[in-house]
Amino acid sequence: MDLEKLSFLLPALALVSVMVIYPIVATILLSFNVDLVIGADVASAPPSFENYVEAMSSRELLNWRGVEARRLPMGALVHNALWVLIHLPLTTFLGLLLAVLLQNVKGASMIRSMIFLGMVVPMVVGGLLIAFSFDEDIGIVNLFFKGLGLGALAKTWTTYPDTALFALILGSVWLWTGFSLVAYSAGLASIPKEVVEAAMIDGAGFGTILFRIIMPLLKPVTVAVVAMTIIWDLKIFDIVYVATRGGPGGASMVLSILMWDYFVRAGDYAMSATIATILTLIILPVAVIWVKLATR
Repeated sequence: MDLEKLSFLLPALALVSVMVIYPIVATILLSFNVDLVIGADVASAPPSFENYVEAMSSRELLNWRGVEARRLPMGALVHNALWVLIHLPLTTFLGLLLAVLLQNVKGASMIRSMIFLGMVVPMVVGGLLIAFSFDEDIGIVNLFFKGLGLGALAKTWTTYPDTALFALILGSVWLWTGFSLVAYSAGLASIPKEVVEAAMIDGAGFGTILFRIIMPLLKPVTVAVVAMTIIWDLKIFDIVYVATRGGPGGASMVLSILMWDYFVRAGDYAMSATIATILTLIILPVAVIWVKLATR
């Protein structure tokens, strides 16, 4: 590369170095108790794994008692895992199913817009909507239960340790399903209609067409949807912060909220950096795998 071309890259490289690379390196070093300061060579203490040992042994990150008893709180790490295990299949399958069902429906664009509204709404507003939806007196979820004669289930879900996390997860399904719906709708447009029509003529039912024809053909779309959903689930913050702030009693605590707590409430920057590094190490393999599959 000649000097002229390099000169065009320098401003961008400088910006990326200052705004991205330096903060990442500084955060990782801080998690090892190394204080990186611009213009100084040094470290307030030798590198150590003390913060990681403390983090992994803390009940906020991993509560073994809760895991063994199968009761919340189980720790932020387990809560994020539960978010992925419940939210991922629901939003992925619902998006695919709705995309297929709305293919030839009159007014489908209007319905898609209503579902996609969850992606347009700011996540802070989404958190408030979830909190109101699960409110005992005015929440639509509890009104639904009362209408079915299941009044015993009507309560403010976000204020009880055994239901707070699941209320947030189920509420977030609407906020994210619009993404998978739009992605699968775009993917379906690329599938030749003749393929589906030939299968119908041969007597294939809806289930066979969905699982044996459509899903295999939409594998690239599924890879993208799954990867983006996992990353979104792992770094979830806004919804939890607004609706419960990780409560009650840490029952809905997630990694991003725990990182914020250490940074803002406790003023423990090293532990906050440790949680941020742990979160990055969890997300990184997902991103790498997605990039590899997407570039095949």
